Amino acid sequence: MSFSELGLSEAIVRAVTEHGYTTPTPIQTQAIPAVLAGGDLLAGAQTGTGKTAGFTLPVLHRLSTSATNPTGSQRPIRALVLTPTRELAAQVEESVRLYGKYLKLTSAVIFGGVGINPQIKLLKHGVDILVCTPGRLLDHMQQGTVNLNQVEILILDEADRMLDMGFIRDIKKILAVLPKKRQNLLFSATFSDEIKILADNLLNSPAMIEVARRNSTVEVIQQKIHPVDRDRKHPLLAHLIKTHQWSQVLVFTRTKHGANKLVEQLEKDGISGMAIHGNKSQSARTRALAEFKDGSLQVLVATDIAARGIDIDQLPHVVNYDLPNVPEDYVHRIGRTGRAGATGEAVSLVCVDEHQMLKDIEKLIKRELPKEVVAGFEPDPNARAQPIQLRSGGGGGNRGAGGGGGRGRSQGAAPGVKPGQGPSRGHGGGTGTQARPAAPRRSGGRGR
Repeated sequence: MSFSELGLSEAIVRAVTEHGYTTPTPIQTQAIPAVLAGGDLLAGAQTGTGKTAGFTLPVLHRLSTSATNPTGSQRPIRALVLTPTRELAAQVEESVRLYGKYLKLTSAVIFGGVGINPQIKLLKHGVDILVCTPGRLLDHMQQGTVNLNQVEILILDEADRMLDMGFIRDIKKILAVLPKKRQNLLFSATFSDEIKILADNLLNSPAMIEVARRNSTVEVIQQKIHPVDRDRKHPLLAHLIKTHQWSQVLVFTRTKHGANKLVEQLEKDGISGMAIHGNKSQSARTRALAEFKDGSLQVLVATDIAARGIDIDQLPHVVNYDLPNVPEDYVHRIGRTGRAGATGEAVSLVCVDEHQMLKDIEKLIKRELPKEVVAGFEPDPNARAQPIQLRSGGGGGNRGAGGGGGRGRSQGAAPGVKPGQGPSRGHGGGTGTQARPAAPRRSGGRGR
């Protein structure tokens, strides 16, 4: 099966082929025809499977081959994509630009954390496809600077994370102003009961696609547990990095304070690292991610804000320095490696305090993870569990204020299809805002 055989236009196929990809992934093979057919869709796929191209490619095709009746000289927003985080929004819009490079369509991305005036100016010119976070879109709605009256296609990307982050109220406010007649596409990494309730209320007789077992982990990822005492995690991590000569390692901590502390400890060991979380400035987060992607930074320490926001080709190692207190986040974390068919290794450092968390994770993924004690770091068999501090030093837990985060998914097309780098711009020359991870908030927060 090729992209052209799926019914996509020559212009779109040419753009995808230029990036070296000719074979659609399973989610794309099923989703693209379903979207092209014009009906609603509920689709799920594990991380790294090219899910975003499953909707960007057919949406581009539909918009480019159907007539429009713009009011005056302004282009109406015809497709609206909602994502939970700023970085994911920017990645999706990059995907739209790359695959729509030969089409006469414009796109833009808007999110919070940056000035709203350049976005207002951009929206005045009109765009065909708008990618945004719910909070900033509501800002524009309240100021009357965005018109959603002619939206033909609505896409909820990473719907499970948007629900996790408390965006359901914002989403309902947005849905209330959209045209009743439209195509709805709901994409999610997992199909929780909450997602199915949302789908029942939003979708009209949808096609349903699930290309992987519910909450499964990518089989090409080698998963391993290293039992260790809580106060020996840092020395063990440094030992693993140096012994195995890991050159690019993504490390997840439970709190912001823990991330900052670990970076300081690694620096003393001669290991270059930077932290990325909600308390970091926009510029610091952007610089850390850029340096990690280009290989000049050895270790990136992140809270779950980045679990769905980092897309790096062939990232070899992910380390759970702390296990997440939400089992599903384990799947999303380790999904940063083993992407698009590449192999990867996910290592978890587990102390006695986290034994129940480990059981919950193993129950979710329906497998027992192999355990390997590292010589010299044997855990004390008499150690007793202590309560886990979820908000150490002002840091949030996985779902606390600032601790839980959005995961950016592989937004490309075929295996490994990955948007290019650089600022987000509409095809027509409009300039959006640069990709930056968002600081997530719970119910009431808008992810601006």
